Amino acid sequence: MPELIPPTTDLHAAWLTAHREWGPGRHEDGFGLLPTDRPETAAGFAAWIARLEAGSATATCRWIVEGDEVLGGIALRHELTAATAALGHIGYGVKPSARGRGIGSFALSRMLEHARTLGLDRVLLVCLVGNTASARLIERHGGLLESEPDVVRRYWITL
Repeated sequence: MPELIPPTTDLHAAWLTAHREWGPGRHEDGFGLLPTDRPETAAGFAAWIARLEAGSATATCRWIVEGDEVLGGIALRHELTAATAALGHIGYGVKPSARGRGIGSFALSRMLEHARTLGLDRVLLVCLVGNTASARLIERHGGLLESEPDVVRRYWITL
C-alpha cells in the first residue's frame, strides 16, 4: 500500500532509481526539483531536501512511496502566486513503471484533503494538452476546465 511521506535523505538511492527511470528533463513537478538542484551526490541531495524543508511554510512536498521504493512525488503550493498560476497549486508525477495502479489518484486525494486543512477553498491544477491520463485524473477529482486549452489545460477543483 503506498503512502505519502516528507522527503528524506534516507531514500537517496531509491529516489535516484525513480529519477533515472523518468530520464532527462524537468518533468517531475511533484518533487520540487529545480534546475539548480544537484541530487546526484549525497551533499547535493541533502541540500535539496533541506531546501524543501525550509520552504514547508509555503509548499507541502510529499513523496509517494511503497516500502523502500519511491513511486512519485506530489507538491501543494499554499498560495496563488505567479508561479502557482503557471504550475498550479498541486503538481505531481508517478514514475512510468508505477502508472496505471491508481497511485496518482491516491496521492491527489490525500493532497486535496491537506489543502482543505490549510483552508484553501479551491486549487488550480495544470497539465499539458497531450497528457490525457493526467487530465482524466484531475477530472475524476472534480477538476473543471477553466477555458479551451492551447498548450496546457487549466483545471480548478473546488474543495
